[in-house]
Amino acid sequence: MARTATKGTVKNATIADMKKLGVYKPQYNRIIDIYAELVSQYLTLTKEFEEGGYKYEVETMQGGSKKSPIVATLETLRKDILAYSDRLCLNPKALESVTVEKAGKSTLAKVLSELQ
Repeated sequence: MARTATKGTVKNATIADMKKLGVYKPQYNRIIDIYAELVSQYLTLTKEFEEGGYKYEVETMQGGSKKSPIVATLETLRKDILAYSDRLCLNPKALESVTVEKAGKSTLAKVLSELQ
């Protein structure tokens, strides 16, 4: 049985991805923690859903059927993950609207800052 990614693993991967995209700042760590927890929960529940045979409906007391609680939870987690990934600029749509800061200053910017 394969292990599911932990919150720490997801957080480290998220920070690495954000650094590659040039959008990481330490001030985002609280939001990254929440995002990592959501992704970890999603992966755990997805694994549980798979192992349960993808049972997407359950019987009601009236004899009908309704959406399984795990399916409803997975749907909610997907929406939350998408919202947080937007805020953290981890998807193409969100990244389009952000101006990425460069690590180093241009030569002109260095010279101008030294004049002050």
